[in-house]
Order: sequence, then structure tokens, then C-alpha cells
Amino acid sequence: MAAASRAEPAVAAGDSCRQCHETRLEGVHAGLDCLSCHGAAGNLRRPADGPLAPGCQGCHADSAQIFQHAMATRAEEQAFCRRSWGQADAAFFQTNCLGCHVSSCHDCHGDDGHALRRPDNDSCLRCHNGYFVGWDYLGRAPREDHERYQRGPQAQGQHYLKMRPDVHAEAGLVCGDCHAMAGLQQGLRVSRTCRDCHTPAAAVIEHGIAAHLERLSCSSCHAAWSAQEYGTFYLKLGGSSNRQYFRVRPAGTDYVKSSYLRRQDGPLLGLNNQGLVSPIRPQFLAYYSEMRDNQPVGQENRLLAAEWKAYAPHSIRRGAPLCDACHGDARRFLLQPPERRIYRPDLDGLGLADFWHQQGQRLRNGTFFPQDRFDRLTRPSPAFVEGYVRKWQTLLPAAAASSKP
Repeated sequence: MAAASRAEPAVAAGDSCRQCHETRLEGVHAGLDCLSCHGAAGNLRRPADGPLAPGCQGCHADSAQIFQHAMATRAEEQAFCRRSWGQADAAFFQTNCLGCHVSSCHDCHGDDGHALRRPDNDSCLRCHNGYFVGWDYLGRAPREDHERYQRGPQAQGQHYLKMRPDVHAEAGLVCGDCHAMAGLQQGLRVSRTCRDCHTPAAAVIEHGIAAHLERLSCSSCHAAWSAQEYGTFYLKLGGSSNRQYFRVRPAGTDYVKSSYLRRQDGPLLGLNNQGLVSPIRPQFLAYYSEMRDNQPVGQENRLLAAEWKAYAPHSIRRGAPLCDACHGDARRFLLQPPERRIYRPDLDGLGLADFWHQQGQRLRNGTFFPQDRFDRLTRPSPAFVEGYVRKWQTLLPAAAASSKP
């Protein structure tokens, strides 16, 4: 008599994968079958990679826009490189600037594709560190590049200066509270602005001046400090043996990078592309030198671009500077007179008469503050005098109390 046949137990799709692969999913995807992400034939080796992320888009089609966002295309950065360092080295962007841009879902959701998680501050700070906005939110400012300054606390592999963090960071808000995924999917850079959460209190003297509320961005007064870099130097040394004497940070295989001066004081001001007074900073004053066989090739410290950018520092505090910080401070508007200069980049052959003067420089996403408008700021009106006196009347009692024995 023939032996009775036994039916093989049914194998759920994906269980056969686990006969060889011990990987287990964690988090929100823990209940998914392997083939849900790796395709019907299991032919997607890394389903979250690439601008289409085929293994993710089946469920997250609304996230496809992320790969058209500025974080992924980096169109502005590429355009800047073409008109600056790219003039001297056509491959500059490819060799120096590809490390920080979104090219995979893993970039924000974790390197381990089987333990995906929602992005947190650390996810954002993988790219938003150093001179780029993000570090300032946690009270970190980039240090000078020379090795003598490479000391103190570190984050993202870099040393930093400890500054006052943003008041929102102290309150426990994370990046996603203002830069929500829904907004990023729509191509927005910010989902929630200051006035979506805050109504300017009329009792605050500065808020009682209509021009402040109508013509200034909130960060013009409430940004406590701004990381500023004056002169960003890339030196292409290649295989020159004297590279050992440049005791600054390496940048890729062929380059070292340094800066002329870094500051961490109150932000300078210009007009953003909405016409509002806004913090601005150099981004970048781009200098280039090349050496071959230890000899300079062409002009040294060649100025390729002198561009500023209106932006929003993430260093917000409750207080604000006194009236004189704007009304009468020409340097803050890049209108510093020649007799007030301390640094002389022109004498160092750097192609600019003054870092803090508009001459020879440009603001890409707005305009520099006009001289005639600044002149009007320096002529006290009756309303200004009244507000100035009221401000000091609020400060003097507190100062007197603090000086009592």
C-alpha cells in the first residue's frame, strides 16, 4: 500500500526569507511582511534608497515630494558653487558638498532599515551642524578651524563654543514642531511661524511701535546671537608635501579649509525678500587658492564671491537689544564708516575694503539696508525719544535694586 502523502505546511510570504535571514523588524513596521518592502520577488535590496525609494512609496506616496525639496536637490548650494568656487574647480560641489543632502529615507529615519524611527533633533543635526542653522538652536557655535582651537565639547565630530540655546529648545520643542513633515512634503521650509503661536504683547514697549511689528521680522530683535564667518578659504593642495604645515581642517582629498574670522555676536541686519528687516550673515565670502608641487598656481586668495543671506537664527530669547543697537549702529547694517574699521582685508589682499560695508558685496535673497533709510533711523523722532525714555524707566529700578548691598 502506498504511503499516505503529507501536505507541507503553508509558508507565509516572507517567512521563507527568515529561514536564512535572522533580521527582525522593530518599531511601527514590526508587523509587516518582508516582501511588503522588498517587492513581490524580493528584488529590492535596499528599498529605501534612491530618489524614488520604491519600497517606501507604496505606502508613503505623499512623501515623494521630499526628494524635490531643497534638502534633497540642494539647488541653491549647487548654484552658489557654480558661481563661486566652481569657477576655479568645476568638480568642487561633487568633491566637497555631497555629504549633507537627502538621498534616501534612511538619511532622516535611521541607518538601520529594519528599525526605522521618526526623525529627532539628532537626525536633523547630522547635516544641520557647524556653520549651518541647527547647531545654534542648542547653543553651539563653530570654533575657528586652526588645530589650536580644537578643544572643548564636541558634537557631530566637531568642537564647538558653548552659547545660550534657543528658548524653545529649553522648553523642550524639537525641530519637527516647527518644521513638520506635512510642510516639508509641500516644499515648505517652515510649517509654523512665530505669530502662529505668539501674539505680540502690547505692554512691551517695543511692540507698541507700529513700525517694529510691520517692518521687522521677529528674529531681528529676538535672535540673541548669530554665527558669522568672514572669509571662507578653500586651498587646493593636492599632493603638495607642504600640506603638513597647514594646521587646519582637511576638506576632502585635495583641500584644506579655513576662515579669516568667526564671530558669535548679535546678527547684522538687512532686508529679506519680503522687504522685512531681517538678520543676515555671510554665506559665503568665498576665497580660493591652489598649489601644485608646493608652488602657487595663479592668484592666491582669489575672491570668487562675496554674498550674504537673509536668514532666521535659531537663537531666540525673550529679551531684545536696546534701541541704540539699531538706531545709530552703522556697522550693524553694513554701513560702517572707514574711520571705524578695525579689520583691513584690503591690506591683506582680500579684495574687500571692509567686511562690514556693502561695497563689493551682495545680498542674494533680499537687499542691503539703504543708507538714506539708516540716516532716518539716526534722527530721533519724538516717538523714538518717548519710547527710549520709557524703556530706561523700566530698566533703572531693576538696576538700582540689583546694586543694593
